[in-house]
Amino acid sequence: AMHEGHVVSAQELMVLLQPVFTQNSRNLVLFLQDRLSIDDFTYFTESYGNKNPFQNEILQSSPSSLVLPAVDCKATRYLLSVLQESGDWKLTNATNLNVSLLELDASKPNLLVVQLQPLASGLKDISTLEAIAENDKIIGSVTMDLQEQGIPFSVIYTAVRPSRISRRTDVVAELRRQLMAAEEEDSLSYPPLNVTTGNSTCILFYASNFSLKANSSVFIDLTNATFLTQNVDISASECSDSNTTLSLKYTKPVNGIGSLEIRFLMTNKFYEGSAREWSTLDSVEIVQDGEKFAKFNVSAISAPAEYSFHCQLVGTSNLYPAKLVPSNNEAKNWDVFISRLQIQGFNIINNQFSYASDCTGFFTPGIWMGLVTSIILLWILTYGIHMIMQLTTNSRFDDPKGPALSVPQTE
Repeated sequence: AMHEGHVVSAQELMVLLQPVFTQNSRNLVLFLQDRLSIDDFTYFTESYGNKNPFQNEILQSSPSSLVLPAVDCKATRYLLSVLQESGDWKLTNATNLNVSLLELDASKPNLLVVQLQPLASGLKDISTLEAIAENDKIIGSVTMDLQEQGIPFSVIYTAVRPSRISRRTDVVAELRRQLMAAEEEDSLSYPPLNVTTGNSTCILFYASNFSLKANSSVFIDLTNATFLTQNVDISASECSDSNTTLSLKYTKPVNGIGSLEIRFLMTNKFYEGSAREWSTLDSVEIVQDGEKFAKFNVSAISAPAEYSFHCQLVGTSNLYPAKLVPSNNEAKNWDVFISRLQIQGFNIINNQFSYASDCTGFFTPGIWMGLVTSIILLWILTYGIHMIMQLTTNSRFDDPKGPALSVPQTE
């Protein structure tokens, strides 16, 4: 029993999961989602009445179960790697969510990792509800297939980071900013993807959200596969002093797509105007199933060759500071969303990003709005002072004891 407010650490989690490692038939299914909190189970159930997205009764039908209200983000983020190190598992990534074709050997310990579809952020709760309901159907389908095959198994349902973060309200304003910054930094602390040649790193790539949308309907989230589980093939990447290509190949990222390759093409040139070398991301290419080829030209992604490049939002939307412009008809069928992009393809030292050149200039839209508003207010204040200074008083006044004061019209 966990008391209220207790957050399970990585060491405590391993102790609680120890029975899974010591039982006779060790078949473990890990359902991994991008965001999830214990409050989601009650919030979505109570808010939408009969539209309860959690229909599976696997928790009630199981002979033993364990519910942890809060687990440390670092513990869940590296849970897969810890599980792989804890035993001689046969790892299987069920990206196509069709376990009936996996043919698991129950005589050996199996670790089945099912990457659930992400909960799209920034949308209404009803869209999140539908995504959770779809994931619940996937969980039911996988567990039902395993039961029909007569394979005993244990299930872990967790996420990389929480969907709801409760912040303390009894702290002073100065500490509040520090706590929020620490939470944000901790939630996105996985290492970048690196491409090495020999003993040196030649490409570093990082993003907090890396996702695509095909034909405005099929959503593909590649964040976990790229940075967490690293279920991506980077062997086709190429590095040189003048040209660098980051190649990311995915096998069956979603149903209906057999293979997907994304290429980032970068060049390093010397520009006489600035008398220095600059690295530029020239284009992004998407190859689906080895046939459909989409190419995007890139605007505003460049940095000095010694620096890395960073941008908060990169994609096909016109609202993003760094935009991917379709250069052929096939590219018009794709939407690309990359947040907190940081990439470096040249002059990497100590396997770390160099100083980042940001895509946002010094005069951001907020600064321009503040300057324009201030100028308008100053103009109104100056005009008001000028009008007050033009006011004059009468130079002569009527004397009640003397004759009436006559003021000619010319005055």
